[in-house]
Amino acid sequence: MLARSCARATRSSGPIRSLLQKATSRASSTSASEPSKAGNVVGNILATSGATLVGVGAVAWYYNQYGPRALAMTPAEEGLHATAYPWEHEKLFKTFDHQALRRGFQVYQEVCAACHSLSRIPYRSLVGTIMTVDEAKTLAEENEYDSEPNDEGDIEKRPGKLADYLPDPYKNDEAARAANQGALPPDLSLIVKGRHGGCNYIFSLLTGYPEEPPPGAAVPEGLNFNPYFPGTGIAMARVLYDGLVEYEDGTPATSSQMAKDVVEFLNWAAEPEMDQRKRMGWEVMAIGSALMLLSVWVKRYKWVGIKTRKLVYNPPVGPRSRTPRGA
Repeated sequence: MLARSCARATRSSGPIRSLLQKATSRASSTSASEPSKAGNVVGNILATSGATLVGVGAVAWYYNQYGPRALAMTPAEEGLHATAYPWEHEKLFKTFDHQALRRGFQVYQEVCAACHSLSRIPYRSLVGTIMTVDEAKTLAEENEYDSEPNDEGDIEKRPGKLADYLPDPYKNDEAARAANQGALPPDLSLIVKGRHGGCNYIFSLLTGYPEEPPPGAAVPEGLNFNPYFPGTGIAMARVLYDGLVEYEDGTPATSSQMAKDVVEFLNWAAEPEMDQRKRMGWEVMAIGSALMLLSVWVKRYKWVGIKTRKLVYNPPVGPRSRTPRGA
């Protein structure tokens, strides 16, 4: 009996002994892994800090190399920055004011056309925007253009047509320089796109002539002071004065009004398709939005059966095969 009870006690203490051994080994492994974990944390912090420093340094180096804006001229040589004006035609839902375009073309004809050309504008582009077909034909016929050579090779003159372009005031660049003391008047077809500031710059330039140069301003001989022109010395003198032209619609022809009208006309000359492009853009946005909504609906319609599908496993119904014990 004593031997049998001792054997039973030994069997019951076996599981307890194994649990104690496992707990001891786990505690020892934990205590041994704590330094390694601490080392891993420190290593991760150092790696993250190093990567951050490298990234910040790369950004700083790139900004130092390419970030600062390179100026080709000093502010005095570049000219006074033009004031930003709220032009109506630059708004998303606005178009060109056709009355202003008509007035601006009148200012160009009576003031600017004496020196500046519009070599990229044909008479036909004026139709429907600035004047009617008959008015454009009459205006074109006022000028003569070279015709095709005849049988003898001579080139005769013919009245202008709608397909012809607005004539240049000079025969060539040399004649233009000779008539303007060596300065070449630029073509105004793309002047709005070719000058920094666009409409704001040209309007400020036309209205920025002071009565007298400010004290201390050195103006070279033959030039006129204008703070908005690069270098402040411009060969073109002031050309817009109050009442210089008489508008057909009765609008007061102040210098600022004429400058505004001619600037809008020059903006139209630089991009006569702006109204059509803006309208096409809104049409594309409307059609694209409708197609996007339609595609979302089709996607949900096609995928709703798959995304809401539920898979259920039904085990086969039948007598269970019992495995005999001890097998």
